[in-house]
Amino acid sequence: MNDAFVSDACAGAHPAVIDALVRANALGPVLPAGDDPLTERVRARVARLFGTGAEAILVFNGTAANVLGLAAMVRPYEAVVCADTAHLDQDECGAPEHGLGVKLITVPAADGKLTPAAIDPVLGRTGVARAVQPRVVSVSQATELGTTYTRAELRALADHVHARGLLLHVDGARLANAAAWLGCDLREAAAGADVISLGFTKNGALGAELVVYLGGSAPPGLAHRHKQAMQVAGKMRFLAAQVDALLDGDLWLANAAAANAMARRLARRLEPTAATVTRPVEANSVFFSLPRDARRAVEAGHRLLVWDERSGEVRVTCSWETRERDVDELADAIATAAPA
Repeated sequence: MNDAFVSDACAGAHPAVIDALVRANALGPVLPAGDDPLTERVRARVARLFGTGAEAILVFNGTAANVLGLAAMVRPYEAVVCADTAHLDQDECGAPEHGLGVKLITVPAADGKLTPAAIDPVLGRTGVARAVQPRVVSVSQATELGTTYTRAELRALADHVHARGLLLHVDGARLANAAAWLGCDLREAAAGADVISLGFTKNGALGAELVVYLGGSAPPGLAHRHKQAMQVAGKMRFLAAQVDALLDGDLWLANAAAANAMARRLARRLEPTAATVTRPVEANSVFFSLPRDARRAVEAGHRLLVWDERSGEVRVTCSWETRERDVDELADAIATAAPA
């Protein structure tokens, strides 16, 4: 059974990341808990990438990145507005609610993207003491539906949010894929954000993410919050080494561009089959519908993530290590099971 297309998290770590870990291991004794030269190097690189006042902390996974990112922005009587498809709401096992005591307010978003008009109806009780107070709008870039905010769309949303006295959080688990699609850097792909949960695990790391606080948004006592959240590694240099390797020579961009290209290749290969691509292919995922019998035939050799059982929609996600032959094997299996 080929599990590779279920998620980009199924991929292994990039060889450059493994090499960086070996080099980090050869450093000899260094100070623990983030006081090492590699962690300092990553913090400095983030400050250069994201501008004056940008600060970053390393964490083990995306759930922690989202929760610690939001922790800087909300208080227990406040709420986070997000799309009804957001990973934050659908796939974090209630971690924001449990960890922060905040409410998530979901907004319908057919394409996974929020707009000023979409969020305005849930902001109407601002200032009412008995109502939870919206404080943060959280968007996924790229979204769970494989779509990507343009820089203009995200900037317009950020301006609208800020004009209402709110803050913007970007769940950037696949921010690299969005940047590759948009042809810009990471900062521009998250235009207007106050805090970014910046993903690396899905883009070639073994297991490392960043929380980036922009423009002085890092909260007081950040080091204490980081520790209390159980996200301070004793040997933090091994997390830092992964991120450092992916930042070197813009490897993050090459990896994301490769994954995006394989998704587009698959979408093209599906055109002459009975499979119907159901959403724009703008990052590294392809959504398509497939008759149930055909899907079962394909699943004899390739595990598929069923997105909507009722419509038969499935999601295939390509990774940095997906190769043309991998895509072609899957496409051939679909063509055999579901010819036009």
